[in-house]
Amino acid sequence: MARARIGDDEGRAAVAAWRAASRAASGAPGDGDGDGDGDGDGEPAAAGPPAASAPPSVDRASLALAVRYSLQLLAERAPGGTVEVRVPPFAAVQCVEGPKHTRGTPPNVIETDAATWLSLATGALTWADARDAGRVHASGQRADLEGLLPVLRA
Repeated sequence: MARARIGDDEGRAAVAAWRAASRAASGAPGDGDGDGDGDGDGEPAAAGPPAASAPPSVDRASLALAVRYSLQLLAERAPGGTVEVRVPPFAAVQCVEGPKHTRGTPPNVIETDAATWLSLATGALTWADARDAGRVHASGQRADLEGLLPVLRA
């Protein structure tokens, strides 16, 4: 049974919540204390790992909705069944025109975590940079989303 389409208002709200949490985790301006580190304490942030490695602090339901919505947009932009994009544990879609896969492990699979996927989907991270950094696992000759991302703009 097919899952019901996520409405644009609901999906965009979930993505906006993820973006806000991501900005706060990265120390982007907006915490109101003028130091730009997102914690509200007025003190500059201590040096630490880059924000891309720290998952945003957003509730699981909103994160799941943002992932599912952005994957829905990808499947609508590039309908088909040649490539399977997986963002465990939240969702997977088949997309890109070509030979449809029906049984067993698909020959073209892309898999990544939720934070990386949403960064790709929103244009905060490029496909090439994600591949080069090892944040995306892509197997198969057609497992490439270059030119299809981002599916959402700020």
